[in-house]
Amino acid sequence: MPELAGVQHVALTVTDAARSADWYAEVLGLRIVVRFEEGGGERYKIILADRAARILVGVVEHRGAPPERFDERRPGLDHLAFAVDGRAELDAWAAHLDALGVPYSPVAPATLDPRNSVLVFRDPDHIQLEFFAVPAEN
Repeated sequence: MPELAGVQHVALTVTDAARSADWYAEVLGLRIVVRFEEGGGERYKIILADRAARILVGVVEHRGAPPERFDERRPGLDHLAFAVDGRAELDAWAAHLDALGVPYSPVAPATLDPRNSVLVFRDPDHIQLEFFAVPAEN
């Protein structure tokens, strides 16, 4: 079987692409690399990147769609987790979110493996995001 090389990008449907792009830039430090329309203006997309971490996030506004709030209980995306290097980095992200006034859950052991730690927060459309830390191997 062929092998995957990683995840190339994730695209998130949002109600306001410009607002979401600004939020992802401020909160996660992603840089906006391109803005464009598709489908005769029906879709407005903004691509953000952290080139060092090799992360691309697209925010997609489907114009004319009902402005429903995200709900992970419906089919589709449940959450998006960003890897961070250890508990100290996770605590640094918590302090960063505090400084920006972004609500988040207390750092907690991950459900599947309590040696890992997770911090949960949400974007402007209520999409669940996580910072996920795996301890260094001993």
